[in-house]
Amino acid sequence: MSDALKTPDAGAPDNSLRSGVLGLFDSMIMGVAGSAPAYSIGATTTALFGAVLFGGPAALLYCGFFMFGIVFAFKYLSRDDSHAGAAYSWVRRALHPVLGYLSGWALVVSALIFMVIATFPAGSNLLSLFSTSAASNKTLITIFGTVFFLLMVSAVAAGVTVTVKVQIVMSCIEVFLLMLFAALAIFHAHHVKAFSWHWFSPSVFHAHGSAGFVAGALLAAFYYWGWDVTANLNEETKNARKTSGTGGLLGTICVFLLFEVFTVATNLVLTPAQLTNTKNAADILAILGQAVWHGTGGKLIVLAVLLSTVATLETTLIQVTRTLFTMGRDNTLPKALGKVHQIRKTPLVATGVVTVVSVLLFVGSQYVGSISTILNDGFAAIGLQICIYYGLAGLAVVVLYRRHLFKSVGNFIFMGLWPLLGAIFMGYVFVEVIPTLNSTTLTVGLGAMALGLIPMTYYWIKGNPYFDTPTKEDRHAVIVELEQNL
Repeated sequence: MSDALKTPDAGAPDNSLRSGVLGLFDSMIMGVAGSAPAYSIGATTTALFGAVLFGGPAALLYCGFFMFGIVFAFKYLSRDDSHAGAAYSWVRRALHPVLGYLSGWALVVSALIFMVIATFPAGSNLLSLFSTSAASNKTLITIFGTVFFLLMVSAVAAGVTVTVKVQIVMSCIEVFLLMLFAALAIFHAHHVKAFSWHWFSPSVFHAHGSAGFVAGALLAAFYYWGWDVTANLNEETKNARKTSGTGGLLGTICVFLLFEVFTVATNLVLTPAQLTNTKNAADILAILGQAVWHGTGGKLIVLAVLLSTVATLETTLIQVTRTLFTMGRDNTLPKALGKVHQIRKTPLVATGVVTVVSVLLFVGSQYVGSISTILNDGFAAIGLQICIYYGLAGLAVVVLYRRHLFKSVGNFIFMGLWPLLGAIFMGYVFVEVIPTLNSTTLTVGLGAMALGLIPMTYYWIKGNPYFDTPTKEDRHAVIVELEQNL
C-alpha cells in the first residue's frame, strides 16, 4: 500500500499493543460496558424527561434506529482497516485527512468531558449508601469521585486482559440487577402512571415541537455512546476485521433493549416531580430502587450504577488512550503519546496525560455550578461531538464501499442506506440543536473542537504524512484491499 495510506511506525515493536487477546464475547461485553446502561439511565433520565417528558421511549427508539446505521458503518469499516484509532483512520482514508483528524479529536475531547460528568454520579452513589445528605455534597462527591477515578486508571493501566476480565464480572452483575429492578418496576403494584403505547409514537413530540425532538435525540445519542470502544480495541482483538464489528453490534442490541425497558419502568413508577427535581440528577436510580423495593434491598440498584460507572470509565479511558496513542504514533500529536509499556503493552504516557487532565477538570468543575448544571451541559456538549465523528463515519463507509453497494440487497442496506441515514440524522440533530443550547454548552462542545485546529495546523504545516491526500493510485489500492477483505 502507498505511504500515504500507511500508519507511521504502526508495526514497530515499541509501538505495538498486545494483539489477539480479545474474542467475540469479550468484544460484546466491552460494547455493553462502553454504553454503560445503568450509568446512562441513572445519569441522564432526569435530563431526558425534562426534554421530552414521557417521550423518552420514543426518543431512544428513533435515535436507536439511526444509531444502528452507525453501528453497521463501524462494522464494515473495521473490515477494511483494523486500527486502534478507528474513525480517526477510517474517515481519513475515505473522506479527507482533516476530517479524519477532527474525528479523532472529537472522541478525545468528548471522553475527557465524560470523565468529569461520569465521576459525579460515581461519588454521589457511593456516598448515598451511607448518607443521603452526603450524596448531594459537592465537595465530598469531588473527593470520593477522584479516588474512584484513580482506581479505574490503575485497572486500565494493568492491561487490556485484566480490564476485560473485570468487565465481564461487573457487566454480568449489572445487567442482572437492571433486569431484576426493571421487572420489579413493571410488575409493581402501584404505578403512578399507566402504561401507554403513545410513549413510543412520534406524536409524543408534538407538544415539544422540533426543539424537543432534537434535544431528546441528542440525549439519546449520549445514552448509546460508548459501544464503539470495540473498534478502538481492534488491534488487540482476534480476527479483528470481523470480531470487533460484530461485538459492537451485539452489545448495542443488548443496551437498546435495556434502555427501552428501563425508561418505560421509570415512567411507570416515578412521579413527574421526582423526574424533574434537579437534586435527583445524579441518583435517580437510587430513588427508583426505593420506590419498588424499600429499604436495604432497594440499594442494590446503586451497586449496578457503581459497577456501570466503573465499566464506562474504564472503556472511555481505553477509547481516549488508544486514540491518543495512535495520534502520537502517527506524530499528529506529540510522539511520546505513542509509547507503550513494554510489559503491559498499554499506552502508558497517554494514560498518564489523560489521568492528570481529567482530575484537574473534575476538581475545577466543582466551581462551575450545581451538579445538575454540570451534568446537563456536559451531556449536550458530548452529544455535539458524538454527532460529528459518528456522522463522518457513516459517510465514510458509503464512500469507501461505493462500488459494492449495488452488488446485493444486503450491501445496499447495511453498507449504504442505513449508515447514510444515520449520518444524515446525526447532521440534522447537530444543526438543529445548536440554536437551543446555552453558551456554556456551546463553548464546551464546539470550543473544545476548535482547540483541535491548533495541533492539527501545526503538524500539517510540519508536513506530517498523515495529512497527505491519497492519490488516485492510493485509492485504487484501498479498493483492492476492500475486495480482499469482504
